[in-house]
Amino acid sequence: MNDEKLHRFDEDVAAIERPRQFTWPFHYVPHPLSVAAAEQVKRYVASRVDWIAELRQGKMLGVLVVEDGSGEPGFLAAFSGNLAGSNRHDFFVPPIYDLLDEQGEFRRGEREITAINHRIDVLQQAPGLQALIKERDECAAQQRHELDQFKLQAEQARQRRHSLRESSVLTPAEQQALVRESQYMKAEMKRLRRRQADVLVVLDERLASATEEITQLRVQRKRLSEQLQQRLFDLYVVQNARGERQTLSQIFADYARRENKPRYAVPPGGAGECCAPKLLQYAFERRLRPVCMAEFWWGESPAGEVRHHGHYYPACRSKCLPILSFMLQGLDVESNVLADECTAQLVEVYDDAWLTVVDKPAGMLSEPGKLLSDSALTRFVAFHPEAAGPMLVHRLDQETSGLLVFAKDKTTHKELQRQFAEREVRKEYVAQLAGIVNRDGGIIDLPLRPNAEDRPRQVVDVEHGKRAVTHFAVMARNHEEGITRVLFMPLTGRTHQLRVHASHPQGLGCPIVGDMLYGTASRRLMLHASSLSFVHPATGRQMRFRSEPGW
Repeated sequence: MNDEKLHRFDEDVAAIERPRQFTWPFHYVPHPLSVAAAEQVKRYVASRVDWIAELRQGKMLGVLVVEDGSGEPGFLAAFSGNLAGSNRHDFFVPPIYDLLDEQGEFRRGEREITAINHRIDVLQQAPGLQALIKERDECAAQQRHELDQFKLQAEQARQRRHSLRESSVLTPAEQQALVRESQYMKAEMKRLRRRQADVLVVLDERLASATEEITQLRVQRKRLSEQLQQRLFDLYVVQNARGERQTLSQIFADYARRENKPRYAVPPGGAGECCAPKLLQYAFERRLRPVCMAEFWWGESPAGEVRHHGHYYPACRSKCLPILSFMLQGLDVESNVLADECTAQLVEVYDDAWLTVVDKPAGMLSEPGKLLSDSALTRFVAFHPEAAGPMLVHRLDQETSGLLVFAKDKTTHKELQRQFAEREVRKEYVAQLAGIVNRDGGIIDLPLRPNAEDRPRQVVDVEHGKRAVTHFAVMARNHEEGITRVLFMPLTGRTHQLRVHASHPQGLGCPIVGDMLYGTASRRLMLHASSLSFVHPATGRQMRFRSEPGW
């Protein structure tokens, strides 16, 4: 291995069995080889004291375990975006296209746009233009004052006319005089507005003439920016395992058309700058065989998001899903476990003529999805052909196990949904958290909204998020294993509410075990809907069901 970007393992990995298939990057448990590579990268990064301040703010890093032509293992490393003002560092693979190359096409285009911005600034600060703007603003302010004064006079005159009509009997001539006065005031108001508009038209024409070059420069800047952005997508040319090459523009357009997802038609900003595309591109170009990969977070969590230092995370979807869908073609890749059929049974806990309560296993969808037709709803319908109308009352995440209720008729469904919407249903969840929660109980109140750039992840957003409230109580602490067993009682039902409230630093700061979106992956998400209480829509009885998680 004479490639400076291809690193040898510091430890003996000969005894570690190679994975049979390459990592599915959007839902995975890191392979031991990826972990060994990541630990080595972590040691290197920790040794770079010159990067401490920047990395403390947070950075996604990635590793790709590969084999060279002789089958000898090694690994490549990458960082997302740029680091220390550069896209290139000795330890890491280079970018697919270097945005920071001063001689590159992108930087040249940026300099052209910057020159236009400078020219616009100079023109805007010209004394003659500033004087004209001041004259126009002062004229407009004076006109507003004149109009306000006239409106005040008109209102006083109207009140005086009203008082005369109310306090005395007016002759026809006097009444006519008041009418003429009212008509005159209205006409004078229109004349005043026309005179003011005529004055402003002259000033606006002078201003438009003085700013004509600025307007033209802005149009030119917009056109150049759009051309440069489009050209940028064409400068990123990526390769897949078959040796085929495509630009980002082609990849996103093809993906949007194939998957019928128009939002993917144009690449988002930053596409191609994440770890996974960089790593695969470098490996394919040098005929290195990809074995497995992983990405991990280094530093503090971004505001609103949940990223834990040193934890592994799946590749983002908005930027990487179309790109990796192309780049992985030609590799034998693991199946998406979220698209695998669940072989566990759907157990009925309660059944009557109006509703059924089931115990959903982890890995089963609540209702059919795009990749899977099998679901708790599908199986319920097969078991109960007598059920009609809307049946699914609420949902559990695919990876969450526990109690789920179905309605068998429209009336029952409507009443149960009302109880959920008005928070009359009591729900309890048991979870295993990775870490020790010091508080015995309390309330977590953190508003949530979807992460538009990385669905289905949610972020905490005080300004735009919807309120999400969770009560919690610690059930047990295992200091030896660093695990806390917690009872969650959500008052609202936001997407991923318990997962974010557990993981976020302003929540409990301890992710649910097995939560690869907000924590670290393991064999399953340790979250179980353990209790469900509601009033029976038909009988009026208080119903309560319990289910033990089995772990």
